[in-house]
Amino acid sequence: MESNNKYLGKEKVSKLLLKFSIPCILSLLISSLYNIVDQIFIRNSELGYLGNAATSIVFPITIISVAFAWAIGDGSAAFLSLCQGKKDTKNAHIAIGNGILINFIISIIFVILGFIFMNNLLFLFGASKTTLPIAVDYFRIILIFIPVYMMENGMNAIIRADGSPGFSMASTLVGAITNIILDPIFIFVFKWGIAGAAWATVIGQCLSLIVSIIYFAKPKTFKLSWNSFKMNFGIFSNVIKLGVSTFITQMSIVIISLVCNIMLAKYGASSKYGADIPIAVIGICMKVFTIVINIAVGIILGTQPILGYNYGAKQYDRVRKTFKLVIISTVIVSLISMAIFELCPEMIIKIFGTESNLYMEFATKTFRIFLFFIVFTCAIKVSSIFFQAVGNPIKASIVSLTRDIICFVHLVIILPNFMGVEGALYAAPIADLIGIIITVVLLALFFSKLGHEETVTSKEETKILESEKGVIITISRMHGTRGKHIGELVAKKLGIPYYYKELAAITAEESGLAKEFISKMDGEGDVIHNLYLTTSPAKYAIEAQEKVIKKIASHGSCVIVGRAADYVLRNNKNVVKIFIYANEDYRIKSIMEMYGDNKSTAKKNITKSDKNRASYYNLISGKTFGDVTNYDLCINSSVGTEETAKTICNFLKNRNKNN
Repeated sequence: MESNNKYLGKEKVSKLLLKFSIPCILSLLISSLYNIVDQIFIRNSELGYLGNAATSIVFPITIISVAFAWAIGDGSAAFLSLCQGKKDTKNAHIAIGNGILINFIISIIFVILGFIFMNNLLFLFGASKTTLPIAVDYFRIILIFIPVYMMENGMNAIIRADGSPGFSMASTLVGAITNIILDPIFIFVFKWGIAGAAWATVIGQCLSLIVSIIYFAKPKTFKLSWNSFKMNFGIFSNVIKLGVSTFITQMSIVIISLVCNIMLAKYGASSKYGADIPIAVIGICMKVFTIVINIAVGIILGTQPILGYNYGAKQYDRVRKTFKLVIISTVIVSLISMAIFELCPEMIIKIFGTESNLYMEFATKTFRIFLFFIVFTCAIKVSSIFFQAVGNPIKASIVSLTRDIICFVHLVIILPNFMGVEGALYAAPIADLIGIIITVVLLALFFSKLGHEETVTSKEETKILESEKGVIITISRMHGTRGKHIGELVAKKLGIPYYYKELAAITAEESGLAKEFISKMDGEGDVIHNLYLTTSPAKYAIEAQEKVIKKIASHGSCVIVGRAADYVLRNNKNVVKIFIYANEDYRIKSIMEMYGDNKSTAKKNITKSDKNRASYYNLISGKTFGDVTNYDLCINSSVGTEETAKTICNFLKNRNKNN
């Protein structure tokens, strides 16, 4: 198992950072071109700032469609990565095919609803009577091609997960270059105005989709067929779980944009700037701001596999060093950006054209106030992704949502009541200040505890024992059924090796990961499993554990408890799959006896543990934990551990006779 994973734990951190982060940065910057190019050409046309205001109004609406597309795409990509690790070709194509189908259906619904509620949506996101006609002309064309936009974005994530990030970047680059070429032709030569900008954008998207479709004709690790598009809700539910964090992140952008546009339009209308100048300016500001954020995010996204593996392997010095390099790089980029925004914002603003003294006045204020603490903004975004990478999705959510939703949204609503339209601008730096304080506290707590927990592993636990070729017994069990003890009794009666905690130790030894991370996989940890299982350490642990289960099975007859071993060894003809259950009263009594819990605590622990095991089993197999059709024998252990073990042994003897 001296795989590419161990390379992440040995190669020089700075070298790994350059190798993984640069492609991520380039890919994100290329995707930013779509938003920036239209703004530049529109602003320098006869449309002026009203054209930019119109595109700024439409932008957050399109982000809603991207939220769905990326959630499904990233969920499918994450599921594909898990399937790649366990050499599962059966479920990967179904997840991808289902994802493409649902993405397309949602896009059609989005188009229909968009046309029905077009004016209402545009007014909601800040359109005025002046900008509405321009926004309608732009949005109508964009909306027709939303299916193309959503399909292309969803497929791109899968292409990256299939091991072709270069191809994914090329797909985006083709669209961006096309947009850059066609924008001046359609806007200035053909005189199509805002419609020209829209057509340039959608033609670029169409070409990107064509490139992606060409890739899907011959991918590396999966193959689509008509059966791929038959809905399998068990598998697709895992896709949704894996993509939900992406959806939340994108929808937070929509909420921020919506509230910000509403407040700017409302208080701008009663100021000397009017309603349209603030909307136009904030659109430009946010898109320039996105470029800086994308560089920072690209740096940390590139380090996710580095951080995930080394955290899982308990190489905490490498985790600290990697994060330190990320923060230093991020601070350098954001400080340079902040200096430009504070000292010479006009240099950036004039790229998008100039309209009037009032326009320049508000634009200068916006860049200087709104982006004043961009260093903190970048640090917050980077820290959120860092926590996700090291298996702390709750901290990641707290860091992200505190700044964006709890602070910014409330401040942008409250401050204009006292400060007028400028109050909306001050919401950002104040939110950044509060957000960075919380982020620093969480980081300090995290790093102060990092490395204090040690796991001692006996050398005896890391041996794979040889035995005669024969039956492999996998035991799945409800919490409190004494399944571990029953499995051990069965192994002793049959004279074959038994693996439970030993499996985690062997996996840790062979993969370089820490034993505690392997142990968390089957519901023994104190984390929220549906989120934890999407993080990098969990993915590495799952892949490593499954390789070890297969290796153990190749060494002869044995008993394996938990770890979805029945599914991992589904292609092994010698496997007998057993599920142990019992009534709640028996399980509560067992937990109280084994762990000294009171009745209430025992009941809560049973519920939590069963839920975690079900989450893991469902994610790995796409099947339902405890479904009798998944097993060869389901047995009630309330008859007693000794009697249950005897019954299992008799079942095996009778099975051998019949065979």
